[in-house]
Amino acid sequence: MSTETNKNARDTLRQAALTYHEVPRPGKLEIRATKPLANGRDLSLAYSPGVAEACLEIKDDPANASRYTARGNLVAVVSNGSAVLGLGNIGALASKPVMEGKAVLFKKFAGIDCFDIEVNESDPEKLADIVCALEPTFGAINLEDIKAPDCFVVEKLCRERMNIPVFHDDQHGTAIVVGAAATNALHVAGKEFGDIKVVSTGGGAAGIACLNMLLKLGVKRENVWLCDIHGLVYEGRAEDMNPQKAAFAQATDLRTLDDVIEGADLFLGLSGPGVLKPEQVGRMASRPVIFALANPTPEIMPDEARAVVPDAIIATGRSDFPNQVNNVLCFPFIFRGALDVGATEINDEMELACIEGIAALARATTSAEAAAAYQGEQLTFGADYLIPKPFDPRLSATVSTAVAKAAMESGVATRPLEDLNAYREKLKSSVFKSALLMRPVFEAARTASRRIVFAEGEDERVLRAAQAILDETTEQPILIGRPEVIEARCERAGLKIRPGVDFTIVNPENDPRYRDYWGTYHDLMARKGVTPDLARAVMRTNTTAIGAVMVHREEADSLICGTFGEYRWHLNYVQQVLGQGGLHPHGALSLMILEDGPLFLADTHVHSNPTAEQLAKAAIGAARHVKRFGLVPNVALCGRSQFGNQETETAQRLRDAIAILDSAPRDFCYEGEMNVDSALDPVLRERVFPGNRMQGAANVLIFAHADAASGVRNILKMKGGGLEVGPILMGMGNRAHIVSQSITPRGLLNMAAIAGTPVAHYG
Repeated sequence: MSTETNKNARDTLRQAALTYHEVPRPGKLEIRATKPLANGRDLSLAYSPGVAEACLEIKDDPANASRYTARGNLVAVVSNGSAVLGLGNIGALASKPVMEGKAVLFKKFAGIDCFDIEVNESDPEKLADIVCALEPTFGAINLEDIKAPDCFVVEKLCRERMNIPVFHDDQHGTAIVVGAAATNALHVAGKEFGDIKVVSTGGGAAGIACLNMLLKLGVKRENVWLCDIHGLVYEGRAEDMNPQKAAFAQATDLRTLDDVIEGADLFLGLSGPGVLKPEQVGRMASRPVIFALANPTPEIMPDEARAVVPDAIIATGRSDFPNQVNNVLCFPFIFRGALDVGATEINDEMELACIEGIAALARATTSAEAAAAYQGEQLTFGADYLIPKPFDPRLSATVSTAVAKAAMESGVATRPLEDLNAYREKLKSSVFKSALLMRPVFEAARTASRRIVFAEGEDERVLRAAQAILDETTEQPILIGRPEVIEARCERAGLKIRPGVDFTIVNPENDPRYRDYWGTYHDLMARKGVTPDLARAVMRTNTTAIGAVMVHREEADSLICGTFGEYRWHLNYVQQVLGQGGLHPHGALSLMILEDGPLFLADTHVHSNPTAEQLAKAAIGAARHVKRFGLVPNVALCGRSQFGNQETETAQRLRDAIAILDSAPRDFCYEGEMNVDSALDPVLRERVFPGNRMQGAANVLIFAHADAASGVRNILKMKGGGLEVGPILMGMGNRAHIVSQSITPRGLLNMAAIAGTPVAHYG
């Protein structure tokens, strides 16, 4: 790449970064209230006189601060700007964008609220005094970008004097991620911590902390060789020394990196560009591990190292190479676990638990969400995938739970958790918005081991869902597709499951049941114009029809299809094969999980212009399904007309549907016809129609047109941040569901749980 091209790329990135920070409003943070403040009563509760009650409770018992204020979920990111990223001592004010960014990461990855605090103080003892004085405000302190050796002093004083966790992320966060990466690198290389020789460059805070962590992991002190800008740290050296460096001084006549690199198993670089030379890599031990973590230019570029030793295991601090050592893998989750048990400190046991949690995740199957965020990258455990990606949603539940457990076992938790499994599930639900709502469905699905056939078995989303089904449920996935394609895609996606071992495959091109399948299809469709030749062709090419035939023949309990193709095309074959014995689709029900709770919408796909009878059946089916989620259905039939104020064809159909519902006892509340705003706002509804039979906001909206239902669904999904579960095909006895083309692997897992619930559980 030419110098001019590089300059243009840098200029483009610079302008994009500045625009990101400036538009649409300056900065990356805002403060939002968590309680309503809409009237005089709210004001009297939020402030005077009601606030006094909370103050007195905290005065009587300081632990109540975590109950009545945000302190238990509030972290301060504190810096004096003396060692900011690769920028050096740029001062407190100039460091603010970095600290705001850190606060954003806390919120994004762990749901932790954070204030960034930039302090104009270069004296470490005075800076420690300032930080200690902040203890009443915060549940924990994250020290950031303070130069060495001042950072050691500040952290030591704060830890001694404060009764909340104090964590210098540049030291310990880096050390934890390095520890996790080293654990897995040695696993790949077939080496042990107790046997390796470590050579490190960089005697700053991060470098010293990483070496101390390696000692805790089993590296022998005598096998650690520390170099800095002046050469090897040796006994008797006076130049640029401090107690932290002196702890790693070697009694030797060797003086340079070149002198000590011979036979090194692990090179740990936290120094500067070009420090490690290719010829030095060639003198390292077999299968060397090279952590070249200097940013933006590492101690050696990966391609230079591999040109000398092709099987070298390499990590950097950059996102454009495999194995980025990124502190975001650690700090949000170690703080999450520490805050949730009221830890008084972050100790060795918690840090080691964090390491093992991170390392174990990389060795497990890659999550679908991480794969989606890093498309095109090979996320299979090995030399190029030692640590998970920051957007792996499992980090929160896995790492935070491990940290909380370690805090309790080591005696530093002031609010120990009664049930770690429940805590883990709570963390999962904070990441996967559907987890909490889907819990009753998953529990019901576990009562029976149902066979779920996926029509599009070659789709990577389906393969990832199959892995999750086998990990999280008792269901048995059956995939329709070519075995060699499925095997190759499982391998490429880093999935452990394999066809014929973990799940059954139906191969449309060559399956011993082919004769039975096309014969069954022909028997069902012979009087609908389907000839034997056409039946044979359908059973070779149409995976939805194949899956439906399997369900009809009771070789599977439920079909899931629709990851590609048009909904009604799939519905046609589902109805052809499974529309026997009085089964007819009543409508498609979409569950939208919104910030303020769930909302069910119908009919989104099946009937374009539903009749009154179809509307009534959709309402009855929707109410039945809502109960599966442990919710009480509150059904509103919605249109442009409101309680008889318009005489339109649509309004009449809605009124007729209400009349049908009124004709027999119902075990759910319903009302209509009404506008959507009246359905969702009980105050408005009461003003429009006093004494209506519905209490509170509707959680089910039944629309008289599929266009309206589908439009609302897509607006909520694309603009309202709604997460869709479904669509659920009502009226087919849970024997088939047709998903949308945009569905995710997690969405397919949710649909499998719905399909896996025995009919007896929901009628």
